[in-house]
Amino acid sequence: MKDTAPIEFPTQEAMQIDLIEMFRGAVRLALEAILEQQVRDMVGGGKWQRLSNRRDLRNGSYFRRLLTSMGLVEVRVPRTRESGSPVEVFGRYRRRQSEVDEAIAQAYVNGVSTRGMGDVTEALLGETVDRSTVSRVTKRLDDQVEQLRKAPITDTFPYLFLDGTFLDARWARKVENVSALVAYGVNSNGDRRMLAVTIGSEESEESWTELIRQLIDRGLRGVDLVVADAHAGLAAAVRHHFPEARQQRCVVHFLRNILAKVPHRLQARLARELSPLFKAGSLVEAKRRLEDLRHRFVKHVPEAIAILDAGFPAATQFYAFPRSHWRKIRSTNGLERLNAEIKRRIRSVGAFPDRASALRLITAVVLRATRSWATRRYLGDMRVHRKEQELKQAA
Repeated sequence: MKDTAPIEFPTQEAMQIDLIEMFRGAVRLALEAILEQQVRDMVGGGKWQRLSNRRDLRNGSYFRRLLTSMGLVEVRVPRTRESGSPVEVFGRYRRRQSEVDEAIAQAYVNGVSTRGMGDVTEALLGETVDRSTVSRVTKRLDDQVEQLRKAPITDTFPYLFLDGTFLDARWARKVENVSALVAYGVNSNGDRRMLAVTIGSEESEESWTELIRQLIDRGLRGVDLVVADAHAGLAAAVRHHFPEARQQRCVVHFLRNILAKVPHRLQARLARELSPLFKAGSLVEAKRRLEDLRHRFVKHVPEAIAILDAGFPAATQFYAFPRSHWRKIRSTNGLERLNAEIKRRIRSVGAFPDRASALRLITAVVLRATRSWATRRYLGDMRVHRKEQELKQAA
């Protein structure tokens, strides 16, 4: 009996390499076939055909490197004497497929730095890209910035949420701490919509006024409640542009301000006592609970009680709205989550080279984080509440 050598099966890695090479070859053949057909149309005939109506003559070919999702492909590009090459197939100066550029932009938004992008593309595509290339590619995000900034606001937004966060960006050749201001609203159908993202010199009345004016110019109307932190500049801007709207102070920030004036050993206890004030069945019940809490704690933590008394009216404006909405309109928790996502992403950047690049990235991060809003109802129909208000005013 003859001895037979054992069959050696290819490893998974070898099979993957072979498949990638096969797909890469298919991409090259497909591109070359398209280019050849384009040259035929430009010339008016195929190779070596002697035709009286030929429009041009072939002039050899050259190789062009193209970075695709399958890796680097070297394509033979035919050309003609008069019209040159059919470069519109993949762009006159393009060296990468649009899918690769899109992947680079998305990786940048998701946290890959411009320095680290070369390692990512080399691992996935076998080719590195430099920092300047990443910067050029990510400028396509400017379209998202402009679209958000100029999109008309056609719905009525009874609830408007405003908040800001800080970052470092180069301004007038010096790194400054600037503010990223974010606004979203809840429309009459109960759906959340991102409305605006801007970069201001600081979180001041002027910066908030500029943002609110942009929103009004785009069509924002029907604001009944503005939910925000207790920032004097923001409050002044809201009073000026929405004088009839109530201002709800974020309950979460309010509680933090109160507990900051309480000894550490009493903070947990007082936090448990404060929470029922904002979970009462009505404003009357909340005021009754406030009186009871003040009576028991005013001697022990007078500074905290003073802050509670001063901020209680602004922190309980939500009681004037439908009870089913209270939990979601008494704080800016939704914006806090967005700010946390922004800070997580910009941590790898450090200082932005300019404010435009900061706005570009932050807008992309915010839009990516809020994509699910389009498919999820946030609150009940606000038109019912508006009808109740109209009936009360008529009575």
